[in-house]
Amino acid sequence: MGFQTEFNSVCKFKSEQELYELLEYGRGKMVKKGFRVYPTGQKVIAYTPENVAIAIVKIVGCIAEINFQGEEVTEVEMEFIRKLNPEESRIQTDLAYEMFFSEQKA
Repeated sequence: MGFQTEFNSVCKFKSEQELYELLEYGRGKMVKKGFRVYPTGQKVIAYTPENVAIAIVKIVGCIAEINFQGEEVTEVEMEFIRKLNPEESRIQTDLAYEMFFSEQKA
């Protein structure tokens, strides 16, 4: 059991529903497997499940726990700051593939 540190500039959604709630309501959360540390108070780039940069969000809470199924999970609560324009999205997406996702874009 241990904590995994997330990159300070990446907040990648695995669920379209979690991303939709953030963009629609201005606040939201995502659940990640394993214990992870997200920097509360920091602004980060949010990515879609398809690895496309979409918005700037602020991390407002991070809770790591063992759920009722015995799984280690981390819930990250965030506030929507703003959507990225197409040029910002393209640049951030390209950088993320080079730095974090370790794979070629299709």
